[in-house]
Amino acid sequence: MLSTDTTPRGLVSSPAPGLPTHYAGAVTSKTSYSSQEPNPRVDTEVGPLRTVLLHRPGNELKRLTPRNNDQLLFDSIPWVDRAQEEHDAFAEVLGSRGVEVLLLSDVLRGALDDPRAHAAGVHAAVDSKRLGTDLADSLRSHLSGVDSTTLAEVLMSGATFEELPAAETPSLVRKMHHPHDFAVAPLPNLLFTRDSSVWIGDRVAISSLAMPARERETALLDLIYAYHPRFQGSGRAYGAHSAPIEGGDVLLLAPGVLAVGVGERTSAAGAESLARSVFADDIAHTVLVVPIAQSRATMHLDTVCTMVDKDAVVMYPLARESLVAYTLRPDEHIGKESVRVDGPAPFLTAAAEAMGIDRLRVIDTGLDPVTAEREQWDDGNNTLALAPGVVVGYERNVETNARLIDAGIEVLPIAGSELGSGRGGPRCMSCPVSRDSMAGLS
Repeated sequence: MLSTDTTPRGLVSSPAPGLPTHYAGAVTSKTSYSSQEPNPRVDTEVGPLRTVLLHRPGNELKRLTPRNNDQLLFDSIPWVDRAQEEHDAFAEVLGSRGVEVLLLSDVLRGALDDPRAHAAGVHAAVDSKRLGTDLADSLRSHLSGVDSTTLAEVLMSGATFEELPAAETPSLVRKMHHPHDFAVAPLPNLLFTRDSSVWIGDRVAISSLAMPARERETALLDLIYAYHPRFQGSGRAYGAHSAPIEGGDVLLLAPGVLAVGVGERTSAAGAESLARSVFADDIAHTVLVVPIAQSRATMHLDTVCTMVDKDAVVMYPLARESLVAYTLRPDEHIGKESVRVDGPAPFLTAAAEAMGIDRLRVIDTGLDPVTAEREQWDDGNNTLALAPGVVVGYERNVETNARLIDAGIEVLPIAGSELGSGRGGPRCMSCPVSRDSMAGLS
């Protein structure tokens, strides 16, 4: 069963003071959090979006070089100033449609104001196995004395060996590393907030991220959901599953119906573990497990398809006939935590049946195989729904956007020439925290 404890493993939760939130005019500065703000809850992909967690690109992207960008999961070196401009424009679009934008950097700093969270943040930053005992102790002592803003910056942007404070005793580790090597690795993939946590009903699942370059993101989300005042007494967090599962692979097709992709980033064991948890806590009745190719182009299920309306998806054409799903439901004869597995069956058929509709409308990416492949690579399928039939998509996917418009979907285009260098679109860059219920919407 999913724990309702909001405390990171081994820590005791305590409220932290509020922190002003701001973002290029997208949200109003605030010094406290009131009951007027929507409670964290997400039941579908397309319910009217009220609150979202984003991460504005920062100094962590400036750590990328041709020597390390592959290891840090970027296909090219982004122009950071332009990426920030593009992200600001993305946030402005959301704000113009009444969406409250929370910035990961702001809520992380707010969480770290709590002394217990600060101590946990220091622990997350310092890797004794990499630094050795003496250097680790020295860095731990230094970070324990910095303020929450400085610690948050180290947690997000990392630190090189030449940036470490001077040590009283010599360190072989320090001497044998290049000054520009990372003593604390940066987290450039924080940009993609969808992957590190996902709200399912009134619970937040903190992901177990598959790639070494992203492992420490889990600790940051642990701190945010446990200690930031916005989440105190509202959403209930449960810790990362031991088997890999990432938010980009989790689609909330309808209330109580999840689809989970299994491929490069999410394992079958992770999908099954999540299914057992949501069944035990009565927040889902069906989980569709969807095998996808283990490749960079299809790293998550939301690179293949995303929902754009209550009964419609945008989908890569080559996956339309090939996608299948294993249907998982609780085995009532044994108990909620037991799982019955059926299938595989065609994904579109299994999804419509689980959602209780006749069929899912499919809008293909592109008009021909070459265009479809290009626009799939450029995240044409990776749209963020702001409401039923209203989505944000990259402007460069001209053919896909035209097909969406022809199907009656309103498309809010944004630039993404630099944001897309890490292979992620508007859905990847957003973690919905609150959506309105679909009840009563026509």
